[in-house]
Amino acid sequence: AGAVYQQVPGKEKMLHDLSITNFAIIDELHVSFADGLNIISGETGAGKSILIGAVSLLLGDRATAEMIRTKMDTATVEALFNIQNNKPLQEKLTAMGFSAGAELVIRRVISRNGKNRVQINGQMATLANLAAISESLINICGQHEHQVILCAENHIDILDEFGGCLGERRAYEDIYLRHQQICSRIEKLEEARRHRQERTDLIEFQLAEIKNLDPCAGEDTALAEEKKVLSNIQKLADWSDRAYSLLYEESGCINTQLKEVLTRIDDIQKIDPNLKLSLPDMENSYVTLQEAALVLRDYRGKLIFDPERLAAIDERLDMINRLKRKHGGTLESLLARKREMEEELQQVSGVEEELLRLRQEKDAAVRDLRQKALELSQFRTQAATRLKEAVDAEIHDLNMPHAGFFVQFLRCCTEEEISYGPKGGDVIEFYLTANTGEEPKALNRIASGGELSRIVLALKNVLSQTGSVATVVFDEVDSGIGGATAEIVGRKLQDLSAHHQVICITHLPQIASFGGRHLRVTKPVSGGRTSAMVEEIDEEQKIEEIGRMLAGVDVTETARDHAREMLAAAKAERVSPGRGRRRHAEKSAHQ
Repeated sequence: AGAVYQQVPGKEKMLHDLSITNFAIIDELHVSFADGLNIISGETGAGKSILIGAVSLLLGDRATAEMIRTKMDTATVEALFNIQNNKPLQEKLTAMGFSAGAELVIRRVISRNGKNRVQINGQMATLANLAAISESLINICGQHEHQVILCAENHIDILDEFGGCLGERRAYEDIYLRHQQICSRIEKLEEARRHRQERTDLIEFQLAEIKNLDPCAGEDTALAEEKKVLSNIQKLADWSDRAYSLLYEESGCINTQLKEVLTRIDDIQKIDPNLKLSLPDMENSYVTLQEAALVLRDYRGKLIFDPERLAAIDERLDMINRLKRKHGGTLESLLARKREMEEELQQVSGVEEELLRLRQEKDAAVRDLRQKALELSQFRTQAATRLKEAVDAEIHDLNMPHAGFFVQFLRCCTEEEISYGPKGGDVIEFYLTANTGEEPKALNRIASGGELSRIVLALKNVLSQTGSVATVVFDEVDSGIGGATAEIVGRKLQDLSAHHQVICITHLPQIASFGGRHLRVTKPVSGGRTSAMVEEIDEEQKIEEIGRMLAGVDVTETARDHAREMLAAAKAERVSPGRGRRRHAEKSAHQ
C-alpha cells in the first residue's frame, strides 16, 4: 500500500523491453522504454490500457482465457528488466533459487487449456514467486492506487515508510507476534483445561477409589488362599490332628515303630554286615518324621476359626474384584491403570504450571509492547509533521494553493491510554481540505477525481526518495484535471522522472509535452481484424500528436504552433528547471 521509492543510481531504466503476442487485440508487439519520462498516448479505445494489463500479468495478476486474442490458443507477455544496481532484488532472486545477474527476464504464457506458465530468467516459476519480487520491480499507479490511497487502513503504512519508522515498527511487530503467540497458547491451554475438567473429575474419582482400597500386587491371590483356609478350618484341624496322632501320639505310632525298626536293623548288621541298608539314612528319616510331627502339632495349634476375618476377606475381595472388572480384569491391570491416572493428573498439574509460566511471559511481553508502542507513536508524530509539510508544498504546486493535508491520529498512544494492534497503538487517517475555511475531510470523502489524482501524485513525489521501486507507471493520472493544473502535473511527473523511470498514459497535451520518449498507440484494421500497435514518434510526429490532443481530428496550424511552444517550454524545463516555468508565468502575465 502506498509504495515508495528511492533514487535510482545513474537514473538507469528498470523496464527495458516489453514483448506481447496474441494478447487482447495485440497480434505482436515489441516496445522499448527509456530512462526518465515515457509518455503513451493515443485515441480513446486505441488500447493504451492493454499495455498496463500486460505489465500487470508480469507482476502476478490473475490471468483468464478471455485475455487471449480471438482464434489464438495462447498469449505471451515477456519483459526485460535492468536490475544491475538492485542488489536486494538480486539477493532475493538467488535466495528463491533463480539465477540473478544484471538483467531479469520474466515470461508469462496464458493458455486456453488452463496450462499457464511462468518463467523467471528461463526457469519455471510460480505466481507466488512473481508476487514476491514484484514489489521491487514496478508500481502501477492507476485507479487501484487511488483506491489504496482512499483506504484509511493503508495510511499508517504510508506514514511509516515516509518517516523511516519501519525499523521501530518491525521491533514492535516482533514483540506483538510473540505476545499474540503467548495469548494463543494460553487460550488453547485454558480451552483444553475446560474440556478436560470432566475427564479430570472422573479420573480423580476413580483414582480415589483405588487409593482408598490401596491394593497390593498379588493381594487378591493371597486373600483367596487365606479365605480357602478359613473356609476349611475344621477339615484342616481334623486332618492335622489325625496326621500328628499317626506319627507321634498314638500307641504304636509310626515314630515308635520306626524306632523299633532302627533297633532291629542295627542288631542285624552287628551280626551280618551283608544287610545293605544305610542306618544313618534311616535315622535321618526318623528325625524328619519327628520334625513333621512337631510341625503338624504347631500348625494345628494355629488353626482357629475367625468368622470376622473371613467376612472381612470376603468384603475386600469383592471390592478388589469390582475394581478389577472396571480396570482390565486383573489386579496387575488395575495397578497399571492407577499409575496411568496418576501420570495424567500430573500432566494436568503441568498445564497449570505452564499457564502460570505463560502468564508471566505475557506480562513481560505487555511491558515490552507498551514501551515499543509509545516509542513508535513518538516517531510517527514527528513523521506526521514532516509529511504534512511536504505534501502541502506539493499540492500547492499542483494548483491547489488553499488546500491543506493533515495526518489525523484518531487514536494515539499515551502513557495514560494505550491499545495494541498489529501495527502499533495508533490509528491514523489522512484528511484534506481543498479550500480556505473548509473543515478537513477524510480522503475517501473527496468528491473531485482531480483532487484525488493530485493527492496521489503529491504523495508519489514526496515518497520518491524513500523506497526501492525504480519504475512507476501512471494510468489515469490526468483524471479530472486540465489546463494549468495539467501542466503542473506534467512538471511533477518530470521531476519524479529525475529519480525514476516513469511511464505515463495520458490524454492531455500539457502532460505529454514533458515526455522524453513518446509512444503512440493506434489500432489499424488489416485483413478484417483490428490490432493495436505502438510506435515511438520523433519530434515532428510529437508535434502532430500533441496538436491532435489539442485540436482533435483536424489538426490546425495554430494547434501545431501551440504544440511546438509546449514542447519547447518542456524541453527548456528539462535543460534548466524553472526556466520553462518562468516563460509560462510571463506568458500568463502578458495574457
